Amino acid sequence: MTNKTFLTAHGVIYIFFALALFFAPTILWPNYGLQLNDQYAVFLSQHNAIFLGGIGIISFLFRNTEAGSETTQNILKGLMWTNILGVIITLYACLTGVFTGFGWSDPIFFALLAILSFVQLGKNR
Repeated sequence: MTNKTFLTAHGVIYIFFALALFFAPTILWPNYGLQLNDQYAVFLSQHNAIFLGGIGIISFLFRNTEAGSETTQNILKGLMWTNILGVIITLYACLTGVFTGFGWSDPIFFALLAILSFVQLGKNR
């Protein structure tokens, strides 16, 4: 897949989740076994949308970088490590019982994006 296609898809996925966490946290989080008991928990979910949305925007902004360039390799490395961090944190949540039900999809989701980022990085070396 081209860098443009990969970074566009990556950006769309992150922006989708940012919007979901911002506009529908009380619908989304219970599927993961989490309860939002007060306005502060809802705000923390919305606050997370800042970072997810930012990753999506960065993906979009760098989608036209030249294949094989140092800039392209660095953005792909950054996305790969961000997704690896996502695997670690969400797997921890699953293993400690914080995430239940649909929560197991999160480490799988981040692992898939980390692998795709790694493959894309390999195409740019």
